[in-house]
Amino acid sequence: MSEPAASTSGRAASLWTRGSQLLLPTRIPLRLRVFFRGAFALLALATVGLALSVLLEEKIQGLQAYTQGFAKTLGQISARLRHPTGQLALLNPAMAPPPGVGLRPVVLPFSAIDFDDRTKVQQAVEMAGCGVRYALPGGQEAQLCVAIGSSPLAGGFIYAVGSVPSPALVARRVGERDLSAAHRVRVTLQMRGQTSRWMAPFEAPTEPPAAGSSLAQRGRLTGFVEAEDGQTADKPVRDFRGWLWRDLRCLGPLPGAVDMASAASAASVGSAAEPEDCLRQAFFSVRLPVEVFRDDLQTRRAQIVWPPQDLDRMLLRVQVLPPGAESAPLFDSAQGEPTAPFSLQALQSLLLPGETLNIRTANGAQVAELSGHAPPEPSAPLMDALIRRLPVEGYDTPLVARETITTSLGRYELTLTGDVRSVNRQLSVVATRVAGFVGAMLLAVLLTWLAIELRIIRRITVLTQRAALVSREVKGPTSEIRLDVADLRGADELGLLAGTLGDLMQRVNDDVRREHLRVQQEKDQWHAVGHEIMSPLQSLMVLHAQADDPSHRYIHRMQQAIKVLYGQASPTEAFEATTLGVQALDLMAFLRQVAQNAPHAGIERVHLDAAHDAPPLWVRADEYALEDAVTHVLTNADRFRHPGTAIELRCVLTAQGVEVQISNQGPGVPQDLLGRVFDYGVSQDTGAGREGQDASHRGQGLFVARTYMAKMGGTITLHNQADGVRVCLGLLLA
Repeated sequence: MSEPAASTSGRAASLWTRGSQLLLPTRIPLRLRVFFRGAFALLALATVGLALSVLLEEKIQGLQAYTQGFAKTLGQISARLRHPTGQLALLNPAMAPPPGVGLRPVVLPFSAIDFDDRTKVQQAVEMAGCGVRYALPGGQEAQLCVAIGSSPLAGGFIYAVGSVPSPALVARRVGERDLSAAHRVRVTLQMRGQTSRWMAPFEAPTEPPAAGSSLAQRGRLTGFVEAEDGQTADKPVRDFRGWLWRDLRCLGPLPGAVDMASAASAASVGSAAEPEDCLRQAFFSVRLPVEVFRDDLQTRRAQIVWPPQDLDRMLLRVQVLPPGAESAPLFDSAQGEPTAPFSLQALQSLLLPGETLNIRTANGAQVAELSGHAPPEPSAPLMDALIRRLPVEGYDTPLVARETITTSLGRYELTLTGDVRSVNRQLSVVATRVAGFVGAMLLAVLLTWLAIELRIIRRITVLTQRAALVSREVKGPTSEIRLDVADLRGADELGLLAGTLGDLMQRVNDDVRREHLRVQQEKDQWHAVGHEIMSPLQSLMVLHAQADDPSHRYIHRMQQAIKVLYGQASPTEAFEATTLGVQALDLMAFLRQVAQNAPHAGIERVHLDAAHDAPPLWVRADEYALEDAVTHVLTNADRFRHPGTAIELRCVLTAQGVEVQISNQGPGVPQDLLGRVFDYGVSQDTGAGREGQDASHRGQGLFVARTYMAKMGGTITLHNQADGVRVCLGLLLA
């Protein structure tokens, strides 16, 4: 090799040696991996921590808001129950009107009603809220309140107060026996197995309403006891008192009327003498005498129980009848679906989920127990468990508040119990909705991390591993540096770097390949020179054939040097011209000696598959040539076997003679080399040799083995096995 070539090769080797020091790591540096992954892990933890801190703060604020709202709730309930409407609900916890049978009397928060004064009666009924509403045809509405006073000392009476839309009232003439000719009110009372009926016709006073009054008509309702067959008593009931007032304001046209203009003009005049052609609100107030109540009051004044215990079993039916025996009633409390007034059940809407309101009397009797409820909203079980575990001070303290309501019939104790777990449920519903956004943020962090890992970190790792492999190949026996970066090329910085490295490796490989060709040409040239020198040396040897000639000694030394350096003309011709001395050879003894001497030749773990006392097996072979051929095959088997595995020698008798099988465990021979692996110059140099072996192989060993086997009349073949390669040497029996 010339000096410039050696200098170029040395500079390339020095360059790649310095580069390999930087490319030796096969992975991204630990600090860089920790930095990237730690940054994304901290970002994910920060997102989760932010969500947890928000949930914790919301839980604390929710607990505070719930505690404040809990006290406000009890205050609202107490205010509602202190109002006459609330006291009516307290005094009558089960006052829902049964449909189709009439109304049950309720206990008023007042001792009695001034039923003779229309304004006072209306104010008392509206303030107590005892009116039950009925929907009438034509979009009109009627109202009825059936009640008793809270004090039995005011007399045992039942009050029936109501209003109904009505046309012009027809009054009963004094002394008229036929009550059906006038507007009238029929009252039916069922209590304690008895039924009482009253018929009260409308009787107009002799003087008309005063000028400027808001009433179109007013009059008394005179009560007569009515029998089951419809006959009424001759004399009115003395304690039956009732009044009927009809407003001046027009509510709407009469059923079947079409002339709205006349109705409007009639309403604008304000005179009671005008023709009645529209509906007006009629308000009635009736006080019914109940003999049973009065008897109890007189006989058991000190021990009387008020309100009566059977009050919820009493039924009162009120009918407002127009003139005519067969006419349909203007109003019937036993028809339609009445709308109940305010009751204790209405307080349930003020209660939050988990709150319980317990109402008891002063003696401990249960009046009502209400629990707040809300339609369930979807929440994730995981969110429920997470929110329950968030630590909040004072969260486990039970919430209980008490209040006392005083009525005319006694005191009532209110106990409101709160459940702070409702804060969890409400917060869990909100957290379930927000969890989607938090999950989206975590997913975005994960996708960004995966994009960096797969798009940048993985490509850097692959490039680093391949560069490290290049550094090992530079130190190995290979003559070509392989760096495949086709899958890493791209438009980004890393892709441009990979492409530049790939182009640089291709240029270096081209330079190394040209250098090898130049060196091979020089070697062939020197072989030719050596061949040409051998001819003159042969002539000189003839001229100086005498052993005592000093020139003979020097010429012989020169001839031996030329043979060692360049061989005879060419290696192929030298091997083919060799003559072997074939004779009988004990193959078993020969193979034992080869297996024993193999470690001295650097080939470890060569095993002969034969017994120690196996009989001699005589074949035709040259001992030295056969040893040379077997040694070359063992050397190749040693190069390509897996580390730690053995090379097996075995003798097999065949129809043609004896076959020596040499097997190793390792990679197979490529298919494109099977047909020419025994040719001169063909070598599968993979750099797999052990450290210290000569890594520059010329494909000469198997060529020598095939040549020697042919000269001894034998054969040599190679076969790929499942776990390695087997070489078979065929010899003839002696």
